[in-house]
Amino acid sequence: MAELLIRNLEPGVIKRLKLRAKQHHRSLQGELKAIVEAATKMSMEEAIKASNAWHKRLSDHAFSDSAKLLREDKDR
Repeated sequence: MAELLIRNLEPGVIKRLKLRAKQHHRSLQGELKAIVEAATKMSMEEAIKASNAWHKRLSDHAFSDSAKLLREDKDR
């Protein structure tokens, strides 16, 4: 996994982060990881846009019947 290094944080910021970590029963590293993961999750709006884009991209594509292919393969 990749690592991050954040330099020159104000002591007050670190103190508040440690307090927040304690409230969530996590280590400081665990709390920072949770914050970064939450901040980078796709929003509902972004997810809908991505879904619509994929739907538009694939709507004209003809897909094979996978059940039929499996049956044919089974009968070989």
